[in-house]
Amino acid sequence: MATNRPNVIVFFTDQQRHDTTGVHGCPLGLTPNFDRMARAGTHVAHSFTCQPVCGPARSCLQTGLYATQTGVWRNGLAPHAHLRTLAHHFNDAGYHTGYIGKWHLMPHTYYGAVPREGQGGYRTWLGANLLEFVSDAYDCRLWDNDGNEHRLPGYRVDAQADAAIRFVDGCTRARENFFLFLSFLEPHHQNHRDDYPAPTGYETDYAGSWLPPDLARLGGTAPQHWPGYCGMIKRLDEALGRLIDALRSLDQLDNTIILFTCDHGNHFKTRNAEYKRSCHDASLRVPTAFCGPRFDGGGALRQLVSLVDLPPTLLHAAGLPVPAEMAGRSLLPLLGGQPAPDWPQEIFAQISESQTGRCVRTQRWKYSVRCPGQNPDGTPVSLAAATTYSDDFLYDLQADPWELNNLIGLSTHQPVVARMRESLVRRMTAIGEATPGFIDAPLHRPFQQKVSPAEIEQ
Repeated sequence: MATNRPNVIVFFTDQQRHDTTGVHGCPLGLTPNFDRMARAGTHVAHSFTCQPVCGPARSCLQTGLYATQTGVWRNGLAPHAHLRTLAHHFNDAGYHTGYIGKWHLMPHTYYGAVPREGQGGYRTWLGANLLEFVSDAYDCRLWDNDGNEHRLPGYRVDAQADAAIRFVDGCTRARENFFLFLSFLEPHHQNHRDDYPAPTGYETDYAGSWLPPDLARLGGTAPQHWPGYCGMIKRLDEALGRLIDALRSLDQLDNTIILFTCDHGNHFKTRNAEYKRSCHDASLRVPTAFCGPRFDGGGALRQLVSLVDLPPTLLHAAGLPVPAEMAGRSLLPLLGGQPAPDWPQEIFAQISESQTGRCVRTQRWKYSVRCPGQNPDGTPVSLAAATTYSDDFLYDLQADPWELNNLIGLSTHQPVVARMRESLVRRMTAIGEATPGFIDAPLHRPFQQKVSPAEIEQ
């Protein structure tokens, strides 16, 4: 039986850059529904993943913990068995919990069907562990609670949106509060052919179109892949609009919280040999907005927000207790421009697979380190955590928002490095990592003025 608590939907995209949205300055008109939601609701204008890899990021959003705390520090791992997900918390409050789409929180021996014990506690399940390997743009295959395969008709985004609307309609008819986690693959690439398959005809609308400045400068695969990527995002936004329309028609819109967010961004092979797994904002910064009860009219948040802040926010907004062990904190006290002097001044991210790295980012500065050396086969070292890190990047985001000028090693910026390194160690040890050793970048002296104390603190 429904209560006076709000329904909750998480609309979760995969590998979407923040600057594909109109509220972040994209001129292509890809996201009118997201933009409307952000302006009327609460726009988390500075939102960052805490691990720019699919599985680790998902483990963080399900648990409110960092990836090394969940045990999923790289793809192909499952969360520690004792951990409670969002589904467990909403189940305890009497919600009908449902999951639709990509999971990626089981070992890679599981491609499609996920065993019941690996479904994160969700009551209704229609998912695939590795959706990118078992489906295609017009061949959407998902598996139910019992492991039965379902081939859903239509473009994959539409097929999942249709399933979501059926779930919402069923819960409404049964007078049940619902918590739905709707996890799309798009705009992630289709792995087996390294392509971004938009709905037929959509990519032609974006051929030769505007590019974000980092991609315009660095290229990567963007000249080939940007049109399809944009077409996928356009269809995702249309699916968001359809879901909102369905809620409106069922008289559920005013009683439903919607969170739109993403696991990580996409740098189109400009920063390493693939699309993500780097400390750059192209990998870390994601579009995020809320609408619905407690979030409508919340404005644009200027604070830096991490993916681990979103689970406690959802629980708080639904009137449920927030577990003390969650690493993040609720955003509700920030709404409406409220001062928050104790809100963290930096976000912290862990990086795996392409390297073992860590970074901290303030409004002004970005500092990143990586485990030095290589494996015998020449690949980067990939560990849950390293005992020693070497300086990798320092960016002045005020002067260089697209992160094109690495300042690491400049003698003029050593005070900035020292302060950022202190912040990094503090954030690492707060979640149980050991204090590492550091290898300083070789110093060189530029012809520029030393950074002032006030700039160091920004």
